[in-house]
Parts: sequence; C-alpha cells; structure tokens
Amino acid sequence: MNIHEYQAKQIFEEYGIPVPLGKMANTVAAARLAVTELGGEGWAVKAQVHAGGRGKAGGVKLVKNENEAAEVTESLLGRLLVTPQTDSEGLPIESVLIEKISPIKREFYLSLLVDRATERVSFITSIAGGMDIEAVAEEMPEKIISFQIHPAAGLQSHQCRKVAFALELEGQQIRALEKLMQGMYQLFLDKDASQVEVNPLIETEAGELMALDAKINFDDNALKAHPDISTMQDPGQEDEKENKAQEFDLNYITLDGNIGCMVNGAGLAMATMDLVKLKGGAPANFLDVGGGTNTEKVAEAFKLLLSDGQVKAVLVNIFGGIVQCDVIAKGILAAVEEISITIPVVVRLEGTNAELGRKLLNDSGLGLVAADDLSSAAEQVVKLAEAV
Repeated sequence: MNIHEYQAKQIFEEYGIPVPLGKMANTVAAARLAVTELGGEGWAVKAQVHAGGRGKAGGVKLVKNENEAAEVTESLLGRLLVTPQTDSEGLPIESVLIEKISPIKREFYLSLLVDRATERVSFITSIAGGMDIEAVAEEMPEKIISFQIHPAAGLQSHQCRKVAFALELEGQQIRALEKLMQGMYQLFLDKDASQVEVNPLIETEAGELMALDAKINFDDNALKAHPDISTMQDPGQEDEKENKAQEFDLNYITLDGNIGCMVNGAGLAMATMDLVKLKGGAPANFLDVGGGTNTEKVAEAFKLLLSDGQVKAVLVNIFGGIVQCDVIAKGILAAVEEISITIPVVVRLEGTNAELGRKLLNDSGLGLVAADDLSSAAEQVVKLAEAV
C-alpha cells in the first residue's frame, strides 16, 4: 500500500527524521492559510498523488507569496496529473502540500527496502540525489552504494559512517545521518514497510540534513496489524477494479491489453498470460481466483473482468485441484446470467470434475466456448478478440 508524501512525512517526524515545515491543503483558502502560518519568504506547492516524477509533470511549483500559492493550488486541485509513473489518464490531485523552501547545497538519495536476493533489509544510497535512481544505476553505477543489515545485529554505527563518508559528510553531519538512518530502519521494522525512500535527502546551506521528499510503501499482508496505516489508504489514487477485487480476496492487476484472463494459481496465471501473448494477443489483466474458491467468488471475478471496457474477449483457464471445475462453471454461469454479455468467452477446464464443468457450460445455451486444451483456448480467444 502507498501513502501520500504529507502522510509519510508525518510518520518521519515520529521517528526523528527531519523534514521541511509544511501543511496539507485541499482548498485554495487552506493554501492561503498555510502560507500565512508557515511564514518565510518562499514556498513549494506540491501535488499529492501516488507517483514520482511530479516536478517534471508540473506538479511541483515554487511560489513567492500568498496569491501565487492560491493560484497554483487552484490550478492543481481537481486536475489529473500524468507522470512517467502513472498511466496515460494520470492520477487525481485532491490535495497539495505547502512547504517552506530550504536553501539547498547538495542532494542525495537514500532508501531502505527488502533485498530478495540476500533475503535481508538493505540500504541504498547515492551522492547523486534528486533524480531517478534507475537513471543513476544505468549511467553512473559507481555512484550507488548498497549494504545489507543483519537481522540479529540490526543497523550498525560503522555502516552509517560508511554512508556518511561516501556522501562526503563531516562533523555533526555524520551523527545526524546516523540518527536519520536509525529512524528509517526502526520505522521500516515497526510499520512492516516494504520500502522507505528519501529522494532527495538534502544538505542545506546551513549544513543540516533534511528529507525533502518522502515515500513509504507498506506490506499489504501486514496491514491488519496496523490499523493506523490502513486509515491512510486513498482509494482515489488506486485502480477501482483492483480495490473491488480486494473486497473478495481476489488477486487482480490491471494491464493494458484487451483479453480478460481468469485463472486459479499465480504460476498458471502467468503461464496463461505468456501463452496469450505468444499467440498474438494482449492480456487485459492478471487475475488469480485462488485455490480454494467458491461460486460467489468466481461470479464476482467474472463480473470484474466484464466491467473493463477494454476487454474484447475473456479466457478462463482453471485447473481443478483444490477447487472443483463444476464450482467454477457454476460461478461463470451465475455471472453470465446476471450480466448481459456481448463479448466471447473461452473456457478451458481441466482436473477434478472437469467433464461435469464442461457439460454445465455446453448445456447452458449461453454461447460459451469450451476449449479442450490451453494452447487451442489461447488461439481461439485471440481470434475472437480480433473479430470483435
């Protein structure tokens, strides 16, 4: 789960991570008040969306007075912001963060994440901050430093000093960086985060370190243990179909193709998508209904697929191991009877009660195509999608 920058900075403050003085505003009047209360001579107005690259997309503006802050806020609120990390439609701006501007001397990159290869929490840092870390990794790999944290020992002072020396910090800055890194690490553990990122971490003209930006991602599987984090979720920043899928415990991810896929099992789902692609088609989604599903769940999954206006045909690929094929067939039929279907549906059933499931589909009179094997099912659905 992602949260907004202003929410991440609130958590940063709880863990002693220095951030600029700022206030969230969701109206023009609130923006004016924020500038007055913050004081100073310059402010940044930052669109709050769950995506990076906001500055290049016009989502971050510097203002010199209250009137400019009001004008920029009015131009941003209600707008869809398109960045390299969003789709072509963009994400809605429903609030902005007003922050006092700090004179910047240098910019760094600092993040904490799970390294799947070493199975440990890892820090990644770079003296080249304020830009896409992917670009730094590709163009200047020598400027990136990473290290793993032993789960029993935790973050050590010598590791923090190594980072400080790499960033060419000195004196009090070294101790300040260690405090900041320890705060990030404790936050990561306490909140079951999957990523904590500061880009950029700045050194001000006064020599202070400050998190100019803040990004935190949380492990969805741990959210039940953190109701305080769950309340920070903003459904408006997320895919509507993916949110609906979560209500029924379905694993769903929206893609940009036109063939809807419903499969049981993540591995089989990936293989199904690959085969659709191999046959010349493009999957519209990843959808795993799980191993122990039921008729209601399958019906909701099917309705979810059909709610996507981009979908021209649907491929259902079920291997009946734990779940029985006749249960899947009943779920499909329940959804088809509830929704008026105008697109072709190809179903491949294999495993427990497969023959019974195919019979239910063939006898339904609803025009469903029952395929004998996965390869022919993929070929059929691609051809049918092209013909629509």
